Amino acid sequence: MRRNVWSITKGVKRTLKVAVLSSVLTASVSYGLVGRVQEAQAAVTDYNYAEALQKSILFYEAQRSGKLPENNRLNWRGDSGLQDGMDVGHDLTGGWYDAGDHVKFGLPMAYSATMLAWSVYEYREAYEQTGQLEYMLDNIKWATDYFIKAHTGPNEFYGQVGNGTLDHNWWGPAEVMPMPRPAYKIDAQHPGSDLAAGTAAALAAASIIFEETDAAYSQLLLQHAKELYQFADTYRGKYSDSITDARDYYNSWSGYEDELMWGAVWLYLATEDENYLNKARSVGENILSWGYEWAHNWDDVHKGAQLLMARITNDHRYIQAVENHLDYWSVGVNGRRITYTPGGLAYLDQWGALRYASTTAYLAFVYSDWVQDPAKQQRYRDFATSQILYILGDNPRNSSYVVGFGNNPPQRPHHRTAHGSYADSLDIPSSHRHILYGALVGGPNADDSYEDDVRNYINNEVATDYNAGFTGALAKMYLLYGQGQQPLSNFPQPEPVTEDEIFVEAGINTQGANFTEIKAILNNRSAWPARMGDKLSFKYFVDLSEVYAAGYTANDIRVTTHLNEGAQVSQLQAWDASKHLYYVDIDFTGVEIYPGGQSAHKKEVQFRIAAPAGTNFWNAANDYSYQGLTAQVKKTPYIPVYDGGVLEFGEEPGSQTEPQPDPDPGPGPGPDPDPDPQPVPEGDLIVEYLAADTNPYDNQIKPHFNIVNRGSTAVNLSDLKLRYYFSKDGGQAMNAWIDWAQIGSSHIQSSFTDEYVELSFTSQAGRISPNGESGPIQLRMSKNDWSNFDETNDYSFNPSITSFAPWERVTLYLNGQLVWGIEP
Repeated sequence: MRRNVWSITKGVKRTLKVAVLSSVLTASVSYGLVGRVQEAQAAVTDYNYAEALQKSILFYEAQRSGKLPENNRLNWRGDSGLQDGMDVGHDLTGGWYDAGDHVKFGLPMAYSATMLAWSVYEYREAYEQTGQLEYMLDNIKWATDYFIKAHTGPNEFYGQVGNGTLDHNWWGPAEVMPMPRPAYKIDAQHPGSDLAAGTAAALAAASIIFEETDAAYSQLLLQHAKELYQFADTYRGKYSDSITDARDYYNSWSGYEDELMWGAVWLYLATEDENYLNKARSVGENILSWGYEWAHNWDDVHKGAQLLMARITNDHRYIQAVENHLDYWSVGVNGRRITYTPGGLAYLDQWGALRYASTTAYLAFVYSDWVQDPAKQQRYRDFATSQILYILGDNPRNSSYVVGFGNNPPQRPHHRTAHGSYADSLDIPSSHRHILYGALVGGPNADDSYEDDVRNYINNEVATDYNAGFTGALAKMYLLYGQGQQPLSNFPQPEPVTEDEIFVEAGINTQGANFTEIKAILNNRSAWPARMGDKLSFKYFVDLSEVYAAGYTANDIRVTTHLNEGAQVSQLQAWDASKHLYYVDIDFTGVEIYPGGQSAHKKEVQFRIAAPAGTNFWNAANDYSYQGLTAQVKKTPYIPVYDGGVLEFGEEPGSQTEPQPDPDPGPGPGPDPDPDPQPVPEGDLIVEYLAADTNPYDNQIKPHFNIVNRGSTAVNLSDLKLRYYFSKDGGQAMNAWIDWAQIGSSHIQSSFTDEYVELSFTSQAGRISPNGESGPIQLRMSKNDWSNFDETNDYSFNPSITSFAPWERVTLYLNGQLVWGIEP
């Protein structure tokens, strides 16, 4: 078997693993590293490594580009980048988006695929035992299939799709990218030895791990690996000198010798051809003088190559190079040692600090499995364990740095599609619409502080190379400390669609004795997944009973438009002529409405429905679509929306369920076992609500309110109290803030019970005038410990209401008397 090149040491590795495992399972970890400021406090059994591994693998599925397969596990991801390569006449669809952006950068993608394949090569049993091998191989194949597509000739390889500047200037989901996506290549005249050899390494490593399950595919990978390596070796040069757009993002600082060594080592492991081993030795001679202080990474892979060469050749020079590197990161070398944060993180650089620590941890694990010196085995294993525990939550913040895993994980990673903005804005929406499970964020600052902010691309960036070494380290953590653990069952579940995606907002523009003019805005805020809306339309329904009663017909009513952003607006069409029910069809077919910007995600039309001049029989109040409309534009279900003629949102007339008579009336069961709900009080005061944070599982609750006075008398705000009902999900104390209020945040007070938060108003808050409103009141709540809520069962929470609308599950009291809403 090719994966047992050093089979003699494999048995030693497993014996050591069992011995270490038995000694640590019941104890807390105390690492005793030289200069360590704070010893780890977590027990190694505090974390479910099977779950962490499961989620780290899933992250790569969120990064997929191209046409997604039927077994796509993320319902918020859809097909994307389907035109990639059309500008050069090749199919370059597929592969991974690099990070929180949508460029497909070849060098870090090749590195990430190699690292993932290496982890299967080393720790295949971890993936088998956790039931994750199929998913892992599937994700690696997603990348290697793309590399095969991109290898369009023996000496031609497309190493980037997408322009960095154009891509980074837009903030939206991958499924609706609006910008051109040029493809860039290397060839004999424009070489890129680092890119070609790095991709050869990925394909060669993958050929080894696929040999057991798909021998034909393994051979195909190996064929491309050999051709790419020959190309890399024959035509020397840095890829970023040929694909110059990559310079600002993934410049080849270290040159190409490290990738030539890396590729040769993996080809030797895949073929056992001594020529590749000799090539690795030859290139490696120059690299022996390179430094040992930095980390193995997408640009510089010589440390991983030296580790593999140490195991293959037992050459003391490679062994010394590897141990210098690992000692520098753990106990120090010649009085010099990497900086540690007060909480125990080996801190190389502010950009992706955890990426470097976890990758070095992976190398330390692999080397500790091979080295024979028990002290070194323990030293490197302890170092690696400490770094992974820090990431999972053993840190001064007692917080995970893996999205969707552990205690207080990141909520706002710098990731366009997970955020799900429809407005080309990092601020809209205020919270992420999706959970980017398994993503490792960049990490803390040198003092262990951390800012969970989508704008913070230093600490909160995610990327395929961030998770690459981390995934392998998790596999080893499972083998050491997680035997018997299970990943989450039935994971992931489809995300609930927590808000309306495509809908109409409407209001009364103006009206007169013989007409009604409506302002309507068609929105596409889709996110499950985001999708293009170029076949959208909506219908505005009117009841013409009064028209026919006056002796006129539908033909006498005219529809005209004023402002129109591309719709075809019909005259009145019959819906149910026997009931005089008609509609205006507003059809935006051919107009691209998509969640990609302030003007891109919505289109407006203002239309007037008018009876003949001089008549006064017109009555809009009986019109189906007129229900609830005011001068303020609001979402309405009575103007249904269609996509390609299929109802997408809202209700058509008569679609509401009508009560049916009992076909067999008889003696009843006595008191109604399910009595009708308490009616909403009918009065002058209404509470409008919107959910500013639609994620039910994060650590803040953000309801916004607007109190409307429909009466003819002003109301003192100090006489009102408003209640929002929720569950604290624990005994922690609560905090509340009024982030902004039109009447002034300082004039609003909050108090909590176990069932609700109550807002009251000072005498300085003023009054709500007749036919007036309080204006927005933006409430935000959290627990003292900032732990997460589960709002799915909260009485007042309704994530589908994202524009102000009356909501009876928020109650309002005037001088202690309920005047709006239904109490639970």
